[in-house]
Amino acid sequence: MGRKFFVGGNWKCNGTTEEVKKIVSMLNDAQVPSGDVVDVVVSPPFVFLPLVQSLLRSDFHVAAQNCWVRKGGAFTGEVSAEMLVNLGIPWVIIGHSERRSLLNESSEFIGDKVAYALSQGLKVIACVGETLEQRESGSTLEVVSAQTKAIADKIPSWDNVVLAYEPVWAIGTGKVATPAQAQEVHVELRKWLHNNVSAEVAGSVRIIYGGSVNGANCKELAGQPDLDGFLVGGASLKPEFVDIIKSAV
Repeated sequence: MGRKFFVGGNWKCNGTTEEVKKIVSMLNDAQVPSGDVVDVVVSPPFVFLPLVQSLLRSDFHVAAQNCWVRKGGAFTGEVSAEMLVNLGIPWVIIGHSERRSLLNESSEFIGDKVAYALSQGLKVIACVGETLEQRESGSTLEVVSAQTKAIADKIPSWDNVVLAYEPVWAIGTGKVATPAQAQEVHVELRKWLHNNVSAEVAGSVRIIYGGSVNGANCKELAGQPDLDGFLVGGASLKPEFVDIIKSAV
């Protein structure tokens, strides 16, 4: 059985109640392939999670953009995995490059977060990716392998993990990895999983691409054999997100 296509929309720190309602309304009206063909998961800011979940069509799912590394308590400003489970939120994004770079989250910390979220029953979109400097120095594969290893070392199973490859130099810059560049890294990540986790995990884990994906470039990217979908940033707030979902076929 093939890997089911996966399209995530990361809304980041954007939106007002009215804007969020408009985006949800657009998604609810969209004619897209069925849930047998593609998983669609949107990730609004924490404050809008219950609103989006209450309004969004039932075949689309909701993700938080982050969660705390352990059980809740005296951690001002954080949101625990238990709270997300309590709200009925099924997914969480962990390790996004913006959190790695802006908030100095280390690969080890991200590995701990992924493990804890999974232990509480959440499904995880775990992000890896290199900076422009790392790509230009030829260390892309070394970097993404180390980031993936930090996750693999902490988790007992990959059943509820989607791995998102996001070249940092292509996020929000308008630069996109060429289909060949993206495919190359996805192949290497799959090889790494094959050699270091298992052949079964390498064959079944969905590896999705994030980095300035839009309505114009999604079809060509989706045609690459090891790209199992997308984690979409800015375009997930716009009507073209529907075109990106349709690229599943």
